[in-house]
Amino acid sequence: MIYGIGTDICDIRRIRASLERHGERFAQKILSDGELAVWRSRGTRWPERGVRYLATRFSAKEAFSKAIGLGMRMPMTWRLCEIAKLPAEHPNAGKPCIVLHGVLKNWFEAQHLRVHVSVTDETDYAASFCVVESAA
Repeated sequence: MIYGIGTDICDIRRIRASLERHGERFAQKILSDGELAVWRSRGTRWPERGVRYLATRFSAKEAFSKAIGLGMRMPMTWRLCEIAKLPAEHPNAGKPCIVLHGVLKNWFEAQHLRVHVSVTDETDYAASFCVVESAA
């Protein structure tokens, strides 16, 4: 049964402006440690790819927060929600997935929920769609 649906569209130009204004501190606020490492790697080689990576993660976390009905309030925080990819050995390798940490993971598991996420970016926008299912 569907527990919640969330969607978000993010203007990549706003993310770029925030990075220019606040530097890496902005990325550190939004990204988990694992995401931050990927962002640094991509941004070093291709700065625009780094900006797009950050924008898609921002958008996906917003969509997830809407789907679970909490918005950005505890236990939902930027850094406890990680947008990753399924590993190479998985049949759906490369598919985006959400990895939760700490109190957010505990809350989510206690609710018996599952999540599906899709992310995309094009020119000036990043967009995400998230469906959360209840096992009940």
